Amino acid sequence: MTGKLFIIAGCSGVGKGTLLKIFLEKNPDIKLSISATTRTPRKNEIDGKNYFFISKQEFQDSIKNNEFLEWAEFSGNYYGTKKNFVEKTLKEGYDLILEIEVNGAKQVKNKMPDAVTIFILPPSIETLEKRLRGRKTEDEATIINRLNEANREIEAAKDFDYKIINDNLDEALNNLQKIFEKERNLKC
Repeated sequence: MTGKLFIIAGCSGVGKGTLLKIFLEKNPDIKLSISATTRTPRKNEIDGKNYFFISKQEFQDSIKNNEFLEWAEFSGNYYGTKKNFVEKTLKEGYDLILEIEVNGAKQVKNKMPDAVTIFILPPSIETLEKRLRGRKTEDEATIINRLNEANREIEAAKDFDYKIINDNLDEALNNLQKIFEKERNLKC
């Protein structure tokens, strides 16, 4: 049986990473897609586990050869999802999660209309701002940028199949689990 593709998007700082880490620990039969990027690996990041780290030339060649399901450029680096990785994983029967941004989600949904889209929302912009500032990893200009981007992304959430408000982690996990159970039953 072929696996099902799930796309999860949400604003920076909304808690997607934490939510998915716990969800995947509870659901080891579900895979998380690995994106390709041209950025330099951060400390503790492993090629083939966190990202596929490739050169800009290799990435641009892959774009020309139509090897990406979706791709984008952020801050001078490219990020994208290789088609062959997704297709191979689904053919092996695994359900697969793509954790990508809104524009990438639209690109994938256009190419794979059966993909299930889930948007993770903050309880409010004020809460999101507190979370972003609490990380203490970005300067003021970056935080303002992320908040402006969040408003645009939240507007795009209306086009997603499901929305989960990440106010309470246990509740958000429970809602995510219910979505997967419902959608996996539909594919049988």
